[in-house]
Amino acid sequence: MSSPTVADAASALDDLYPPSTAESWDAVGLVCGDPEDPVARVMFAVDPTEAVAQEALAWGADLLVTHHPLLLRPVHSVAADDAKGRLLHQLIRGGCALFTAHTNADVAVDGVNDALADALGLTDRSPLRPWPDDPSDKIVTYVPPAAVEAVIEAMSGAGAGGQGHYRRCAWTVAGTGTFTPQPGASPAIGEVGRREVLDETRVEMIVPRVRRPDVLNALRATHPYEEVAVDVIELARSNGARGLGRVGVLGSATTLERFAQQVAGALPATPGGVRYHGDGERLVQRVAVCGGAGDGLLADAAAAEVDAYVTADLRHHPASEHLAGGGPALVDPGHWASEWPWLPRAADRLVKALAVASPDATTVETHVSTRVTDPVAGHVRSRPEEDR
Repeated sequence: MSSPTVADAASALDDLYPPSTAESWDAVGLVCGDPEDPVARVMFAVDPTEAVAQEALAWGADLLVTHHPLLLRPVHSVAADDAKGRLLHQLIRGGCALFTAHTNADVAVDGVNDALADALGLTDRSPLRPWPDDPSDKIVTYVPPAAVEAVIEAMSGAGAGGQGHYRRCAWTVAGTGTFTPQPGASPAIGEVGRREVLDETRVEMIVPRVRRPDVLNALRATHPYEEVAVDVIELARSNGARGLGRVGVLGSATTLERFAQQVAGALPATPGGVRYHGDGERLVQRVAVCGGAGDGLLADAAAAEVDAYVTADLRHHPASEHLAGGGPALVDPGHWASEWPWLPRAADRLVKALAVASPDATTVETHVSTRVTDPVAGHVRSRPEEDR
């Protein structure tokens, strides 16, 4: 059995968290490492800090996957005389590649925000700010019954027929085809000049528009007819399950103070703890979440008519103005804690994806770092006013 490579792992992660869905300012994908190197151990962490890199190397990781980018802004040097250059040199010398899935993991189904919503027990979920589905087409063709399976298999192998967690999805119906080959034709069925009437199967499959040429080439290469009848129907784009944040419902209503306590119990503990903004006795049941810094979605949370919005890095003025305008209560569990629940889920999904892609390959071992990398090192409670 062979080990998967860095390229195999990167390809699987790109399929799970397509880089095309990352924000235009983001920097995602493979940061360093030889794509041909084998991968036996993969570590997952929120931040690519020096301490995290040392943890990965001490564990013997071949690949470190982080949520936050190391090189978010362009650089002209990765010399080891600063923190980022030093980290890269350590990883490269230790034979550990680095991969980042950031905003593309935020919007993904089963990504950062679904993991956070699951941790808090939210059901009946939908995106807070939906992300339109990728442009797609419906390809329709007509195939002799004996060739249907081969044609579907070829189209599927080229990228058609993917629907959520399902593959090789196709719709078929039996019908009758008729044609008359003309001089110069070399028909696979029938003779020149004679009208043919025969059984055919109509095959329909959905394909991402970017894969249209590949699927059409595979179809024509596999179809037994000399001239292949094909309809390409461009489908309207709609909002799907992807998007920033999530909106869901708690199993039962509770007060804001108790809900904040539930959030603290559901997420990893950090020195900064969990803060809440609003009346502690306010009832909470409909909740929005956004892992990481999410005060850019305060208006979305208000429009969603939720009772509380869970996100991190809340700034004084936007939060104050939001609450003064009648917006939902706010709960801030800290940046690292709000994104950490994605790590074990991403690790599990990568292992499964590699197993499907290469059934004969050895299974990779994963490790999720629990190292708290929030910059907050601690906090001291303010003295009550009567003690001052």
